[in-house]
Amino acid sequence: MLKTVTIGSCLSIQGIFVQMLTDGLMQVQVGSRIFTGRPI
Repeated sequence: MLKTVTIGSCLSIQGIFVQMLTDGLMQVQVGSRIFTGRPI
């Protein structure tokens, strides 16, 4: 499932959902990289 996260104040990344972290952040995968940010 595709999800979007924000990193910083203006960078949004859309990728495949990996996991939800206990501090409210979400991880998404784009290719072989995993990004962590705030869900939109």
